[in-house]
Amino acid sequence: MDDLGSQEQAVLDLIAANPFAGQQEIATALGLARSTVAAHIVSLINKGYILGRGYVLPSPKRMICIGGAVLDRKYHARAPLIFETSNPVDGYRSFGGVARNVAENLVRLGVDVSFVSIVGDDETGRALVRQLRDLGADVSQVVTTTQRPTAEYAAILDPKNDLVLGIADMDIFDLLTPDHLDRFWPHLASASWVFVDCNMPAATISALMHRKQGSRFRLAVDTVSAPKALKLPKDLTGIDLLFTNADEANTILGISDPAKRLSQKEAAVALRERGAHEVIVTRGAHGYAVATEHGVQQMRSVPARPVDITGAGDAMISGTLYRVLQGEPVDVAAPTGALLATLTTESTSSVHPELSPRFLTAGEYRIPA
Repeated sequence: MDDLGSQEQAVLDLIAANPFAGQQEIATALGLARSTVAAHIVSLINKGYILGRGYVLPSPKRMICIGGAVLDRKYHARAPLIFETSNPVDGYRSFGGVARNVAENLVRLGVDVSFVSIVGDDETGRALVRQLRDLGADVSQVVTTTQRPTAEYAAILDPKNDLVLGIADMDIFDLLTPDHLDRFWPHLASASWVFVDCNMPAATISALMHRKQGSRFRLAVDTVSAPKALKLPKDLTGIDLLFTNADEANTILGISDPAKRLSQKEAAVALRERGAHEVIVTRGAHGYAVATEHGVQQMRSVPARPVDITGAGDAMISGTLYRVLQGEPVDVAAPTGALLATLTTESTSSVHPELSPRFLTAGEYRIPA
């Protein structure tokens, strides 16, 4: 709490001891004017040490996830596809989106999670929000709009489970402009970590990175895809932990020539040189690189018996952040992320339906030594 003055600290200590104390009571106890106490309380709200009305103190390990909330549809062809005619398929629906999946993973692991996104004023949006709320996530900051429907993604897969065609309606996320940060800011400022995915507009991500400077929360970012990775500014200062894969990392670095592509370790180091404090670069079953101020390491993935790889990257993020919230360094936390990624691929869901702290711990023997 180095950013607090002595009077601010004294006000915070009294509120922690008695959250129902009035401003005049605090002023009398500290020998200050009530107007001075009021000013300190506004400052404490802006810095995230209290949450506003009622002087609610934030959880010491609070996570906020900002980004995609999507209805995913998958259609598995029963026979080789024939174009320009109707094909029999098996259809599945589930909720997805990188930030939404990360939020669900973390809330299933017992983390205090708030989810921030935008959905349409439709039954899909209401069901998506209700599902997270019923699991225990705070969804009070989700925006509902009548301008666009809730985001959807549809995938058509052939009998071998290979993607033939993917279509997406994600325009709703363009409505979550930097102006919304003013509404969210006291909520964000109270967090230990904020995670944002690159489904958000470039201007919103940039504004969050800039405004985060001087705040007490740490910022994690996922690039989502190669095209969406280009939403990040060249200067990555403000990102405490960047998650990306090898293709996306090379895209950020402006490398398109296959002969000049950087390895995972090289890309991780280059992204740190761009300003990101710590970086994880993944490459599926080929492992991942972790770059910190202490150097860069190449780590092995956890061997898997995959059923469906959907959500593996989101699980990698979730497992890593879960351990980071418990105080582990990123390079120590990342293997848990790799484990959760593997466990997720061994289920048919983008978030493992049996996920819990005990379930995750039970699989730790699988992490390569």
